Amino acid sequence: MNKDQLLQKLWDQYVTLAPSAHKIHNIFDEQYGNVKNDHIAFRTFNDPRVNIEAMSKVFTACGYEEKGQYEFTAKKLLAKHYEHKTDKDAPKIFISELRLELCSEYVQEIVDCLLAISDLHLIDPLELVFQGRLWGKPSHQIYERLREESEYAAWMYVYGFCPNHFTVFVNKLDKETSLESVNQLLKDNGFKMNGSGGEIKGTPEQMLEQSSILADRLAVDFVEGTYEIPACYYEFAKRYEDKDGELFDGFIAGSADKIFESTNVTLPNQ
Repeated sequence: MNKDQLLQKLWDQYVTLAPSAHKIHNIFDEQYGNVKNDHIAFRTFNDPRVNIEAMSKVFTACGYEEKGQYEFTAKKLLAKHYEHKTDKDAPKIFISELRLELCSEYVQEIVDCLLAISDLHLIDPLELVFQGRLWGKPSHQIYERLREESEYAAWMYVYGFCPNHFTVFVNKLDKETSLESVNQLLKDNGFKMNGSGGEIKGTPEQMLEQSSILADRLAVDFVEGTYEIPACYYEFAKRYEDKDGELFDGFIAGSADKIFESTNVTLPNQ
């Protein structure tokens, strides 16, 4: 699978979990034209069988290399981002992992159990990012118990290994526009924004502004019945030039921390 095939397969999987993204892509294509992707994000656990290094193998095989590392202390996360070695227009890849050693025994035991029944040894390492939930039908009781400690762990429990979000690269739209205007267009079309930390996270001085809609809520078949819970979301990023005139290509941990909350059942400021 080459890079372009990989990215298309990821998009096709993603829009099944974020149907709003497909609608927004069409709106932007009509309003702004030339919708390009800034980055794709994934979530995982720091177990060596499925950690960042394991998840990144399919991307490094397609010419990506590690570029930056980030820590999210409160959420007990570590993350890295990857860029393509030769294709500067290729979207960045952002992979985060839950640091299980910092979690409660309950979370550790649940994750150990999930991975133990996943037959990971039968899966091609280059296919891990497409596997979704490998451990069968989830329990809503366990989901809610995980949420008490980590919305991130609860999300992983239900959705597993798949793209968590794609990101519109605002700089690459055919019509120059601000992130404020992008957000207003989204709200005018009925999409709800993630307001945690403000609708726009980051500043031009930090060389990166980001916003996101709240994750689509999808009906999930749990052991106890069907419940609607947050799935995946669409993000929007505008980058600014550094002192050398180059667009900033990294991420701001403080902003990304709030973007993570797009999949929260309830935002902290709600």
